[in-house]
Amino acid sequence: MSRRASILAPGNPGHPFRRSLPRHVCRSVKPPAIEAAENARAKAAWQMTGGDWRSFLSAYCTALVAAVTFIA
Repeated sequence: MSRRASILAPGNPGHPFRRSLPRHVCRSVKPPAIEAAENARAKAAWQMTGGDWRSFLSAYCTALVAAVTFIA
């Protein structure tokens, strides 16, 4: 019986789905400067502005009033 390593090497993905992916998809080593820039762009893209909050609260209050109206 052969022994298998408990930690898989990055170049040798063990799951069948990961083996079916192209090699560049499983590669995740990026320089810290590029990683930080990508994180900053993602954070800016996902921040909610005042208009977003107002739209969310408007939709929430409208749905709440509609639900209470149909229940009562």
